[in-house]
Amino acid sequence: MTVIFLIYSETVDITNYTIKDIPGSSGRLDVISRCILAALIGENEFDKNTQVWVFLDKLGTYFFDPNVLDFETFPKNELKLTDYFVDLIRNRNSKEKLRNNPLRVVRTSEKGVRETLKEVLKLNYKKYILHEEGNDFFSKLKSILLEKDVIFIIGNQSGDIMNLEEILASDLPILSLGNRSYLASSVIRLIKLHLLTPLQ
Repeated sequence: MTVIFLIYSETVDITNYTIKDIPGSSGRLDVISRCILAALIGENEFDKNTQVWVFLDKLGTYFFDPNVLDFETFPKNELKLTDYFVDLIRNRNSKEKLRNNPLRVVRTSEKGVRETLKEVLKLNYKKYILHEEGNDFFSKLKSILLEKDVIFIIGNQSGDIMNLEEILASDLPILSLGNRSYLASSVIRLIKLHLLTPLQ
């Protein structure tokens, strides 16, 4: 099974980015970095069965695939990953400027979020939206485990993705991990625990 986490944020803004104040100067890009680490990093290696597709409003789309990344050079803490990610966003059209950036192999798209999302929704993957007000995830677990490829769509802490007309019109199943409010990175870890552990 391949599990893809699709993360969308309309708040990320790196105009005044400084590493001294990542949360305050990046529009919470640190939250995105935390999700990437939660999805990709396993015990002393990448989790090869997971990917992260990051949709940043007005800043492009970024496809983090562990099969093309180098685990040895990949930044494994939130601070370093965010700093390299900002560099990738700023210089995504310059191979020369990204020469020493371990994220230089991350595939990017200049298409708008809505246009890219329309293409994603056409993919032959089983797709679910994760939202606190959805149906019980665990009641669907057995059927999800039978799927070959699954995409979980996760919004940011403001739930912005739920307001996109493409999502509203998609009629995708909406699932919840329970009554508790989880950080997006914690949601990713829980999903991995229940879907990928049986494969090991």
